[in-house]
Amino acid sequence: MKKILFVCHGNICRSPMAEFIMKDLAARAGRQGDYYIESAAVSTEEIGNDMHPGAKNELRRRGVPFERRAARQMTKADYDRFDLILLMDGWNVRLAKRILGSDPDNKVKLLLEYAGRPGEDIADPWYTGNFKETYEDIISACTELLKQG
Repeated sequence: MKKILFVCHGNICRSPMAEFIMKDLAARAGRQGDYYIESAAVSTEEIGNDMHPGAKNELRRRGVPFERRAARQMTKADYDRFDLILLMDGWNVRLAKRILGSDPDNKVKLLLEYAGRPGEDIADPWYTGNFKETYEDIISACTELLKQG
């Protein structure tokens, strides 16, 4: 079973969208048992808060099931718990490496690498308000991630 942790700044927009999109893609492919998926934040700002209403609305619009959840901050222990730690932007990578200390197994990557867009960031809809664009970036990367197994 591949264990994936999606990480963004506050764990209320991009990373939970990625969590539920990936869970849905795996379920539709009959491969939900192949993955264990969670999401987390690099910051403490939103700990305990549910997903942003804009993220919920976009997932609802696309028919992606989700559930109420509480934002959490990633921990150093997550490095050993997960096979992949997929981040939404370069700033998230820098902050994650501060929390984790190092990445000897090369688990920490930008999510858009899987969409053939290495080095590119997924824009934060908290600031842009564009949840549609965020969804499109995430679905593109998660679809490829699922294909790669």
